[in-house]
Amino acid sequence: MKKLAFLALGCLLSLSAHAATFTFTAIPDQDETLLRERFGKIANYLSQELGIDVAYVPVKSYAAAITAFRNNQVQLAWFGGLSGVQARMRVPNSEAIAQGYEDQFFKSYFIAHHSTGLVPGDTLSSELQGKTFTFGSKGSTSGRLMPEFYLRQQFDQAPETLFERVGFSGDHSRTIALVQSGAYQVGAVNYAVWERELAAGNIDTSSVSVIWETPTYPDYQWSIRGDVDATWGEGFKARVKQALLSMDDPELLASFPRQSFVEASNDDFAPVAKVARSIGLID
Repeated sequence: MKKLAFLALGCLLSLSAHAATFTFTAIPDQDETLLRERFGKIANYLSQELGIDVAYVPVKSYAAAITAFRNNQVQLAWFGGLSGVQARMRVPNSEAIAQGYEDQFFKSYFIAHHSTGLVPGDTLSSELQGKTFTFGSKGSTSGRLMPEFYLRQQFDQAPETLFERVGFSGDHSRTIALVQSGAYQVGAVNYAVWERELAAGNIDTSSVSVIWETPTYPDYQWSIRGDVDATWGEGFKARVKQALLSMDDPELLASFPRQSFVEASNDDFAPVAKVARSIGLID
């Protein structure tokens, strides 16, 4: 009887593990409608590849994405470089497992309203001083961390003293809209979002243009909690990683847009952590 009871308990535990929904989120770096469309398709793809229920859980901020990952409300997340570093610091044994091919060589654009008279150059112009400036989200790698690093490096000043007014738009699409409208004279934006919006005809190039692009740095990545094997079985983390690396549907890849996904590791983002420490964003 005891043996049968143990077998029954084992079956129940196995069933409950497989019944659990695997959840993931993504930093809200663009319009929410676009994110829901993209990651809804990713949820369907992962569900088919892993043979379990997979759900995308939208969040309202970069901080909320990190909190959801820390609290195990999601087990996988599409983070930016900085938010990934911050999230993995809070969850033991969590790992960066995949990144877009292009994410190895990411960059930011500085954009300016044409009324400023600023023109493209190989360095940041001293004429930036005294202008109004908007970053993206406070936790964005491409919309805040790296642009602030290069501003400090060039001018040896904090943005708050360099510019007349500093804002945080919340996402890259809104940064473009704010500079295009003249609400801010200059801004920093994820180059991939700019190029996508430009291709879609959503940017008025008679009002706003790119004036400088940063050197490249590592950015977006998929990070996974270190305890997923305990819930979904030995080797589950490896299966998730393989599913992401094997993604070859042109429609899915174009929605990011990325040409493919490649392996990533925590060590790849050591430069991001170093910059974040240098300007006081992490301890």
